[in-house]
Amino acid sequence: MKSVARQAAIVCMMLAGAVHPSNAAELNNMGDVGAAIQACWTPPADAGTASVTLSFSFKRDGTLIGPPRPTAIHVNGDAKAKKSFVDAATTALQNCLPLTFSSKLAQGVAGNVFTLQFTSPK
Repeated sequence: MKSVARQAAIVCMMLAGAVHPSNAAELNNMGDVGAAIQACWTPPADAGTASVTLSFSFKRDGTLIGPPRPTAIHVNGDAKAKKSFVDAATTALQNCLPLTFSSKLAQGVAGNVFTLQFTSPK
């Protein structure tokens, strides 16, 4: 399952900023999951070139097991700017939930740790 998490992170980075369907549709693979979450992401207007990577785990019902954790933060500015960007990414993730997993995907993702990078437009 570690390879699934890596694939999800790569797919999510490639999909950053793309417009995709909402999380209401049933999600069948990690590409669908990344697209649904990225569709909820709007970076702060004054973020410049920034990114934050969040680490989190899903339950089978599409909610999170616990709060997402920032694992890498690349934001220019002071602590307030960094906190604002991390908070925006965390809020985007939480506002997308619960995701609707297909039964097969729900069995595969439950309890595994995933990472997702949220970036500002360049």
